[in-house]
Amino acid sequence: MFGKNGSKNMHAIFILAIVALMPFLHASDHPSEKESKIEDMTKISEAYGHLIGRNLQNAGFQLDLSSLVKGLTDSAAGLESPMSEQECVHALTLIQEKWFKQQSEHNLKEAVAFLEHNAKRDGIYLLNDGKIQYRIDAEGSGEVLEDHASPLVRVSGKFLDGSSFADGSNEEKIHLDEILPGLKDGLLGMKEGEKRTIFIHPDLGYGMAHFLPPNSLLTFEVELIKANAPIQEPPAAPHPESEDAEIAGEIIAR
Repeated sequence: MFGKNGSKNMHAIFILAIVALMPFLHASDHPSEKESKIEDMTKISEAYGHLIGRNLQNAGFQLDLSSLVKGLTDSAAGLESPMSEQECVHALTLIQEKWFKQQSEHNLKEAVAFLEHNAKRDGIYLLNDGKIQYRIDAEGSGEVLEDHASPLVRVSGKFLDGSSFADGSNEEKIHLDEILPGLKDGLLGMKEGEKRTIFIHPDLGYGMAHFLPPNSLLTFEVELIKANAPIQEPPAAPHPESEDAEIAGEIIAR
């Protein structure tokens, strides 16, 4: 969940989602044989509209809904589009890239301002020139978390506005060598039973390379359950010859 790598193709998701809907728009040309199926298709169509609506909300720009509906209807009727598919995708990409840049700059400015203010609060520890900050919410007394470990933790994650991207309801095993560098540095030195709130600058978080809003400041609330919980390798399957020998031994013993 908190891996280092992300995707830079966030703006393409919206475009692909809309394009993927097009083959289904002609379903209304073939009425169902039973009334119940027609009613079901009505509900499905409305639900599909909600799916499109959620994509529109996350697109980063405002489309003209009346023109969007007209385009859907015209396409289903076989009428010609005012733009080719390539022209439309290219235009949407340019708009998304502009929004992405503006959002990145805005989020980075807010992240820097928050960390500068947060650094002056009591009980805040600073790492990496203040780009990583943490607060100890509950002291621990167990084993200390060291580098390269695989701890068992409970983690919740929030954006600067308080919205959540990880609920932290379940315990999970993570690998320090595979998580975000900012989260790793903020975790090191924790004791079993300790709880920390870690604030991470975008440079040491996901930056602009993830499905999360670009250049988001990340806040993690972490409880260390076990400092090192290495993965238990599953037992190797018995070799056929050794299994046959074991069965033979049991037969002889009887």
